[in-house]
Amino acid sequence: MQPQARMTGEDRRRQLIEVAIDLFSQRGFAGTTTKEIAAAAGVTEAMIFRHFATKQDFYKAILDYKCGGDGPEKWMAETKTFMDRNDDEGLFRFLISKILQFYREEPQFERLLIHAALEGHELAIMHHNQMASSIGAHFKNYIARRQSEGALRQCEPSAVLFSLAGIAQFYALQKYIHQRSELTMPDEQMVDSFLLILMGGLRVSKNGGKSHEGKTR
Repeated sequence: MQPQARMTGEDRRRQLIEVAIDLFSQRGFAGTTTKEIAAAAGVTEAMIFRHFATKQDFYKAILDYKCGGDGPEKWMAETKTFMDRNDDEGLFRFLISKILQFYREEPQFERLLIHAALEGHELAIMHHNQMASSIGAHFKNYIARRQSEGALRQCEPSAVLFSLAGIAQFYALQKYIHQRSELTMPDEQMVDSFLLILMGGLRVSKNGGKSHEGKTR
């Protein structure tokens, strides 16, 4: 029998991250030890700390593996294209679609983040600081600008963002984490429906900005 080729340092590092994500997503952080991660990866616990000097380094490596690289910059560049041409619906469609895509393609990582949030784990804060806070500010600034231009209704920009992201996250949670069997409609159709509801409530009407009840905002 031919001996197995020895893993490169980069391959080993990637393997440890993937094993950790799998275990953290199933058992949470409190229920998973570095010894268990090492056993599942078929290495010694010392090997983990050879690649990651501290647990903080390990957690950061997990975030960089899933959310790092040129992903955030590419994501922001794509949103800027919609923002530069004041394409509100295109921008909101992009946001909702991306959230559904991430849950669809990375359910394990989403479970890991849920565990992190429920346990008050530092990874949840790190993820927010690395991704959510900068992207959120980017969107809120755009929404505020479009409100000042009279294109969107006057309301708290953060409430608009929570409505857009929240509706997508809740649906994705039900479909891809809880795996509810009745949610069979293609995501693209759900995005169309969400936008129909959201844009109907956000756009300023042509009759002077009146709400559905006839009261001027």
